[in-house]
Amino acid sequence: MGNYVLIDAPSNLGLRPPAEGAAPGCYKTPGVLRDLGILDRLGASDGGVVTPGRYVGTWSPGDGVRNSAAIAAHTRALATRIASVRSSGGFPVVLGGDCSISLGPMLALRREGRFGIAYLDGHDDFRHPGGADPVQAAAGEDLAIMTGRGADDLADIDGLRPYVRDSDVLALGMRSADRLRAAGITAVTSAELLAAEPVPSLPDLDGFWVHVDIDVLDPAYVSAVDSPDTGGLDPSTLVAVLRELLSRPGAAGFELTVFDPDLDPDGRQAALVADVLERALR
Repeated sequence: MGNYVLIDAPSNLGLRPPAEGAAPGCYKTPGVLRDLGILDRLGASDGGVVTPGRYVGTWSPGDGVRNSAAIAAHTRALATRIASVRSSGGFPVVLGGDCSISLGPMLALRREGRFGIAYLDGHDDFRHPGGADPVQAAAGEDLAIMTGRGADDLADIDGLRPYVRDSDVLALGMRSADRLRAAGITAVTSAELLAAEPVPSLPDLDGFWVHVDIDVLDPAYVSAVDSPDTGGLDPSTLVAVLRELLSRPGAAGFELTVFDPDLDPDGRQAALVADVLERALR
């Protein structure tokens, strides 16, 4: 693995405000990781920043998904940047940001062909009308959205619903997989990974994207996330799973999401996240 191109996607558009009048701090993560030397540590080229629209924290029933117009615009822009990197032979490494940034790469890859996703997350991000009460925040619904569940403004950009088929999703590390398995999606929980359950294969595809929400780690290691839950992975297990995935033929890109530097005042957790990235990608 190599020829990494680092792209910043500092979006917090997909999250609810942590408090009235406040904005989620995950948009600061790319800058913090760059301050820790992640560009040089990965031997990466600089792919620049895809700047999101303005975060609006207010929401009322009937508004749909929070910040949906801004998320759709950022999705298109990020998809364009990723496509440019891939067309020049680069391997995109996207630093977020919240989980709504995952829509960008899946839109880009949907335009190319049939791609899957290895989705590492502490939660299933599968809330959608008809399956679970939606949270009106795309970061809790993005796996549902990319598989075609949800309103057209995010789930059917450019008429390309779904960006990934259910059969082409491999969900890993969530604390509970009941909803995903009920939908026919292959899932391995954090407890199963910790018990050395093998990582399943994806179907024969044009390739696959790797998504990591850092809340897949147990909060004993990284608690600076919007929804920490016990029972997560340890860093060595996460690194091993990522290295195994990224060594497979067809790995098409990687993204990191949801770390919040505002919740990490001494910077120790950021240093751990940077170390995980270096160990997984080098």
